[in-house]
Amino acid sequence: MEDTSGMDEAVSGEVVSVAHALSLPAESYGNDPDIEMAWAMRAMQHAEVYYKLISSVDPQFLKLTKVDDQIYSEFREHFEKLKIDVLDPEELKSELAKEKWRPFCLKFGGIVEDYNYGTLLRLDCSQGYTEENTIFAPRIQFFAIEIARNREGYNKAVYIRDHDKEGVKTGGEEEGKKGADSEEEDKVEKRAQSRGEEGVTREEEK
Repeated sequence: MEDTSGMDEAVSGEVVSVAHALSLPAESYGNDPDIEMAWAMRAMQHAEVYYKLISSVDPQFLKLTKVDDQIYSEFREHFEKLKIDVLDPEELKSELAKEKWRPFCLKFGGIVEDYNYGTLLRLDCSQGYTEENTIFAPRIQFFAIEIARNREGYNKAVYIRDHDKEGVKTGGEEEGKKGADSEEEDKVEKRAQSRGEEGVTREEEK
């Protein structure tokens, strides 16, 4: 899947002027509340679509961009020991971390469209997008970490948990159906027995 197809379909209806505004670095706007709200809405839509993806498809087989291989290779070359199952915000947001991330992010400026969009990133990959489990990150940083999480099996916990819930739900429905069928069979058997007894009684009367 390309980075401009699946996940961006959820925001295709945005007003053109807002979309244009969002294409510029967030720091260009200072603290404009309208722009901040637009960024937050787009980021939330993106997060919801992505979480549905990893819940319904085995994340190991997901392709998020045209250059997943390059992103993953560069990411692990520069951040070989970065723990990605549960992120430490300091590894992303401290001044030292920003200096280390900056050249990596800029390298994809002409390769990944909208590479610097503000995007929601989960800290603990086994959990969803809650306020406590979410931070803002540039889009390329999101791609780097999530591609690694998918390939290294960390996101599979979400997929398995979601499908286990579906299995329990389906199993419950099947058990309910079996119970109803069994009850109906008992009724039929009792009616047959009753008719058999009636037949015997009539024969004896004759």
